[in-house]
Amino acid sequence: MKIIDIHTHIYPPEVAQKATDSIRDFYQIHTGHMDGTVSMLLERCQKAGISRQVVLPVAITPDRVQKINNFIHHQAEENPSFIPFGTVHAGMEDIAGETERLLSLGMKGIKLHPDCSRFAIDDPRLFPMYESIRGKIPVLLHMGDQRYGYSHPALLRKILELFPGLEAIAAHFGGYSMYETACTELKDTDCVMDISSSLMFMGSGVAEHYINLYGAERLAYGTDYPLWDPVEEVQRFLSLDLTAEQFEQIAHKTAQRLFGL
Repeated sequence: MKIIDIHTHIYPPEVAQKATDSIRDFYQIHTGHMDGTVSMLLERCQKAGISRQVVLPVAITPDRVQKINNFIHHQAEENPSFIPFGTVHAGMEDIAGETERLLSLGMKGIKLHPDCSRFAIDDPRLFPMYESIRGKIPVLLHMGDQRYGYSHPALLRKILELFPGLEAIAAHFGGYSMYETACTELKDTDCVMDISSSLMFMGSGVAEHYINLYGAERLAYGTDYPLWDPVEEVQRFLSLDLTAEQFEQIAHKTAQRLFGL
């Protein structure tokens, strides 16, 4: 079965381990053994049977946005299995300009991590970006964390109402650590959700419940490397009690539709 991973992060080799440790500290997750490098991602994906990877940037501060976007773009040029996303930060002086640059570079989407970057997804400073990409490329948003309000699912519902036609991918079943709230806010919207950083917390029964509730056509596979090992995540996914059609839809068909593959 073809598998496309729509949620991975990569870092330059000189800072990869430090960045990975930092994100583990942020989420208080200290069980992983991935290092955040491109080489390890490719090696583990090959072993897991994952053929394509969406590579996502995280810019904690506005001044690092362009450098990080350039790194992702370069890595996608070097690695044909990569599907590159750029990012913006609400504190940037020229969000519209950077968004247009990302479109001109052929980036396939934009990633926002509001909790790490400390801005809400409904911050009006982001509106020029949402408007620019509407109908062109999707935005993938880290969603949900009970510790913060920056990425509450209700805010995504608001954005989808303000920008009809915006293709949004709500990470972590629409709401990391708040799956029921995410379902209440997002079930009747048309956003897609990835299943990254969720299966080990939910357990198989809860994951199957939400997959059947949303419909597999609204879900896409993701690991959230380097927080998690792609090999182990594929094993978790394949252990779910799903139909062959559901597996195929989540594993690759939703991603193929999103990215025109």
